[in-house]
Amino acid sequence: MFPFDRLRSGPSASSDCRCDASFETQPGGETTVLSVDADGCPGGGDLGAAACRATVVGALAAGDAGVVRCVRDGLVSRYDGAATALLLAAGRFVERVAVYDEALAGRARRDPLAAAREATGRAGAVSRVAAETGLAEAAAAVGSYDDLGARVGPAVAGVRFERAPPTDASLRERRDLDAGPTVRVYETPEGPRYHLTPVEATLSRAATAALAAAHGRLADGASPAEAVQGVADESLPVAALADVLRKHTAGAGLLEDLFADPTVTDAFVTAPAAENPVRVVAGDERMRTNAWLTATGAAALGSRLRRESGRAFSRASPTLDATLPVRGERVRVAGVTDPASDGPGFAVRGDARESWTLPALVANETISAAAAACCSLAVERAAAGLVAGPRGAGKTTLLGALLWELPAATRTVVVEDTPELPVDALRDAGRDVQPLRATTGDGPAVTPERALRTALRLGEGALVVGEVRGEEAATLYEAMRVGATGSTVLGTVHGDGPGAVRERVVTDLGVPPSSFASTDMLVALSPPPDRGLASLVEVRSTDDGPAFEPLYGRRGDPTGVVDRGNSRLVAALAGPDEEYAAVRAALDRRATHLGRLAETGRTTPDEVTAAYRERGRSAAR
Repeated sequence: MFPFDRLRSGPSASSDCRCDASFETQPGGETTVLSVDADGCPGGGDLGAAACRATVVGALAAGDAGVVRCVRDGLVSRYDGAATALLLAAGRFVERVAVYDEALAGRARRDPLAAAREATGRAGAVSRVAAETGLAEAAAAVGSYDDLGARVGPAVAGVRFERAPPTDASLRERRDLDAGPTVRVYETPEGPRYHLTPVEATLSRAATAALAAAHGRLADGASPAEAVQGVADESLPVAALADVLRKHTAGAGLLEDLFADPTVTDAFVTAPAAENPVRVVAGDERMRTNAWLTATGAAALGSRLRRESGRAFSRASPTLDATLPVRGERVRVAGVTDPASDGPGFAVRGDARESWTLPALVANETISAAAAACCSLAVERAAAGLVAGPRGAGKTTLLGALLWELPAATRTVVVEDTPELPVDALRDAGRDVQPLRATTGDGPAVTPERALRTALRLGEGALVVGEVRGEEAATLYEAMRVGATGSTVLGTVHGDGPGAVRERVVTDLGVPPSSFASTDMLVALSPPPDRGLASLVEVRSTDDGPAFEPLYGRRGDPTGVVDRGNSRLVAALAGPDEEYAAVRAALDRRATHLGRLAETGRTTPDEVTAAYRERGRSAAR
């Protein structure tokens, strides 16, 4: 604490304001905060009002601060940037101009904008002081007190929101989400802006005060619901308050509100969190939001990730890849912290384990029915395949969909670092799926290479590797080359196209070219925002090494190789007594079936599983 503990008395205070102001240093000692306790003040610490503004400017005449934080009845209003620059400049101006014009100094406490206009219109010392203290420049950056732009949120939450819409903005759309928040998307000169109004932003002053009181009861072991019931009367929205308290203490906080919006696929918290707005990808558009995590909120998210993953996230281990439950679903979070970044920062991706199916991907035009049929038959008949693409292309989504194409009786071993594939959904459908946790970091797990060797000893069946990216690649390809799994082998690999994949696997990961040629098919996906199938190729062994033959192009348009009878993959899928033409016919029937499911909307795992059973019974007859 700074020595200016109480600043109500003296020339800085206003008779209409009963705020208490004190200077504090944030953790790390880099930013000084003027903390204003506005409980009991008629103005509530609103710096848009002259009385409370006079108290704050008076305090800043005695000391500097980078942030002004006002707290009343459990609600925090944070002012920084242009707002704090104006108030701080006004404080400096008050201190220096008083020797020339005491009346103007008094006016600057209550109305810095008017004082700046008067000072810059005068000649001599007063005008010079306005320039030297920065008041003239700061006032020019703030058009009115409505532009001070406080970011507001409950004290129990690690997030603050800009309540006012952006300047020079037009409303594009408004949506009320089932979970309670309201979303508005504005068009601004800088691009679209995502404006979130959570339930807590609509609470009355009494409800916010009850929320703060309930938070204090959690330390005694009360649940959020019990804590709220202990302090709130029947006039308050008890259920809503309990959910807000749960969200910000036991839940995922802001992430719960963002991912309640089905259009949001990604969220980004850039370090230092308190100085950067959260950004989202919504409907394939990257947008700034009106939400800002506090330093405490960012640290709390890092702690939550440590607890959920069982892995370190600290200066000694400053990166983390984990999943986090958000209202019954899971999101993937990549985290970074000191010393790799200036405090905690996060990239969050929506539920990667959503159970997509091939018919669903056909329905949304990610892949054509014909290309999907080729993937389906190859997976069913024990092919070795890779799904490739850059970050965000949907590799894991397609791989998860392919798992539903495995014969229902197939035992499947899934090796993943961060759980993303729909293992639980497959098990719920009666599939025999054994997950293995692998990691290159800290925690109770084994390396990917050791996990893969363990998987090969767990019995014949399908082998699925969430991402091929390290020493395990050589082990995987050796198993593929000698047929050690006895069934389908699938995985994802980072690479923008077949050539890039070969370079990564052979050159970067050290897999011999002859082993890489054991790959039967490679499914390459386009980068966002386009996404979707870029090409489906078969891998051929030639005297010059592995080569690629495209079977389907963009979105799954056939190249003619299959129809001309020249596909190595189709030939390899034929049974002992089956001709190439019979496999072609099977592909046609499979494409028709997948297309019909997509057209009729039968795309959920349960519906697809039932449809495949019906297909099997029809084939048996």
